[in-house]
Amino acid sequence: MLMIILGVALAAVIFYYACVKPLNYWTERGVKQGKPWWIFGDFGPSFFRLQSFSEWAQSAYNETPGTRYFGTYQFVKPILLLKDPDLIKQIAVKDFDHFTDHRTFVPENIDPLWDRNLLTLKGQSWHDMRSILSPSFTSSKMKSMFVLIVECADNFVKNFLKKDEEIITVEMKDIFTRFTNDVIATTAFGVKVDSLAEPNNEFYLMGKDATDFSSFFKILKIFGYFMVPKLFYVSKANINNDLTNEDITAQALIFFSAGFDTVSSLMSFTAYELAVNQDIQHRLKKEVDATWKECGGKLTYESLLKMKYMDMVVSEAMRKWPNLPQTDRVCTKPYTIQPTTPEEKPIHLEKGAAVFIPIYPIHRCPKFYPDPDRFDPERFNDENKGNINPYTYMPFGVGPRNCIGSRFALLEVKIIFFFILKHFEIIPVEKTQIPFEICQKSILLTAANGFWLGLKRVKN
Repeated sequence: MLMIILGVALAAVIFYYACVKPLNYWTERGVKQGKPWWIFGDFGPSFFRLQSFSEWAQSAYNETPGTRYFGTYQFVKPILLLKDPDLIKQIAVKDFDHFTDHRTFVPENIDPLWDRNLLTLKGQSWHDMRSILSPSFTSSKMKSMFVLIVECADNFVKNFLKKDEEIITVEMKDIFTRFTNDVIATTAFGVKVDSLAEPNNEFYLMGKDATDFSSFFKILKIFGYFMVPKLFYVSKANINNDLTNEDITAQALIFFSAGFDTVSSLMSFTAYELAVNQDIQHRLKKEVDATWKECGGKLTYESLLKMKYMDMVVSEAMRKWPNLPQTDRVCTKPYTIQPTTPEEKPIHLEKGAAVFIPIYPIHRCPKFYPDPDRFDPERFNDENKGNINPYTYMPFGVGPRNCIGSRFALLEVKIIFFFILKHFEIIPVEKTQIPFEICQKSILLTAANGFWLGLKRVKN
């Protein structure tokens, strides 16, 4: 009996020090925090799919109005949520040398491709790879990619023009994922596929699996080490460090994953907003028609970049629906956040400490964007966009570790909507959910029941 009592007491002590006491970390340092769950911290509702990650980020952001930061816990690990744009600038840009890395989501050495891609590389390895890949996204490279994306977009709309239906009901995420798949296939791998005409083509099906964390080994069966993606080809004469085929495949994988899911999500949200805001769609349609006429019936790279309203619409879609609810940084050497008010205390972050940058909540904050739930492209007109603090608008992340492929992503989105609106009107249909429900099962921001909309032919 005594042994049982001692065993229970020992288990209770271990549980307290392992699962309870760590959840007082921020309180002990004078930082306001919420009411974390034992073991799960603040991620309990998200872990059990009771709350989406974007909803969690929003509730954490709103917990303590007027503060520059808020203490959170991922399980028992303390993570500081940054709320103040100036503090975000300080950590992500000014003092970047203290916060050069992202958190690791997959244990190191589990998969060589995940270890070596740009998103997860750390320190000097990240810097070297970023320098090598940056030339792949210059204006000249984007111009050459433009031709290939236009070909994919033209082929995309032709698939629907062939249908003998006045209104074609489609799930936008599905068709946009197929489009981005085809774009990546041709621009990055030199492979031409038509994922609408051939919905079960091997590149699409295996590529879809490759975007899953559990499917990294499958990617090798698709692309193989022997395949060198065109987009990431770098002459050895121009770099000091030789890239192995594994290095190149790793970058192709993260490029594929980002394009396959995040870009198609942005397209889906944009289509939804155009469908429920017909006045905005009609104005954009006029700009499309005017540009088409000016180009003499052939869209050019320069003409697309001159489309101001197109840029305003896409910018607002990224403001309202950023794909990632938040990004993060890891402290790589000891750092102190100095107080700016009498209520604050110095916060000492040790090496390995992590901070959250809550993109979705900041984009939805009335302080920065009045009436934030309204879709209003005028926020980004010539008069207003200059007043936007860049650290309150972060659809592609912030600082040196922002998304390297942002220009490529924007090019894809603008081209596909140019071709869709040239031939179709995007409208709500019976299956359209207004407003839609945010999916609680996904880390990324997406609709729980899909983006069901209609493509209605227009007379040109």
